[in-house]
Amino acid sequence: MISNINYKIRYVNDADKDFWFSLDKHLSVAQFEKKVRDRQGYILSVDDTPIAILRYNLFWDNTPFCTMLYVSQSYQNQGYGTALMNYWENEMQSLGYDLLLVSTRADETSQYFYRKIDYIDCGALDIVNQATELILYKRINN
Repeated sequence: MISNINYKIRYVNDADKDFWFSLDKHLSVAQFEKKVRDRQGYILSVDDTPIAILRYNLFWDNTPFCTMLYVSQSYQNQGYGTALMNYWENEMQSLGYDLLLVSTRADETSQYFYRKIDYIDCGALDIVNQATELILYKRINN
């Protein structure tokens, strides 16, 4: 579905800080630096212009958990989110993981995106004064 074949995915680095924080309003500077150091964040660029981010951590210190996927508004619904998720899934598989987690708020449409790419609902977290957080998983074969 991606019409532009000139896209690249790479690890986030310090030079990406301004772009990263233009999309990610939830991460602290210290955690951004940790994502850079631990290689737990990615940038997707089109024609050398960054347009999307993905970050993750290890739930229970052993299960990759995508905590943020965001594609710039004008590039949404063009396959870039799927490309970024596929990249992350393949990397996690190459590192020996076989189970992945994602979450999204129940009032966000991304839940439909995750289900479309084969993630399955497995739980929810109710937080006071916030929409329910849906937890989804996907098994990947090694």
